[in-house]
Amino acid sequence: MTVLCNENRIILASSSIYRKELLSRLNLPFEVMIPDIDEIAFPSETPQATALRLAEQKARAIAKIAPGAIIIGSDQVATLNNLHIGKPGNHQNALAQLQMMRGKQVIFHSALCVYQDCQPMPLVQVENVQTSVTFRDLSDAELDAYLRIEQPYDCAGSAKNEGLGIAILERIDSSDPTALTGLPLITLTSMLRKAGVSFFKPT
Repeated sequence: MTVLCNENRIILASSSIYRKELLSRLNLPFEVMIPDIDEIAFPSETPQATALRLAEQKARAIAKIAPGAIIIGSDQVATLNNLHIGKPGNHQNALAQLQMMRGKQVIFHSALCVYQDCQPMPLVQVENVQTSVTFRDLSDAELDAYLRIEQPYDCAGSAKNEGLGIAILERIDSSDPTALTGLPLITLTSMLRKAGVSFFKPT
């Protein structure tokens, strides 16, 4: 069966409320579907490879049930000295993460995949945006107090840079300002344009 491309149907393959909010800034109609995949890193897999693989895997999983649509998959992996830093899940793990990262530079790999499984032109675009983050050298008491206020237990690296977490960061270096939050919009808009999406339609 021939599946035609549908540039008017955009789907975000993510359960993240942060990615949903970021994508809404582009003023495009889109749907949200949650992919059912195993997000465990493979043994000896580099952080960048993990992020890129999972972003594409999420997009492909949704494409199976939404043929022809433009699917956006994204994943983020944080690393300190090549050690993967995931979502803490609870207060104790988050505090341990922040204690380990304080005064140090952490690399965040924010991977994107724009996938469209259709004819005449199947499309697979994957990009990784790297962000370097330096954490302030704060006391245990300050780190504990921050966590109790914001409770960023669903964030890799245990800090919400779009919220109070910015106060525990000393420096952010990235080519794409929204990459650290989880969806690099500069990179994404370039990828969507290649998929035929128009952001500025004449009225």
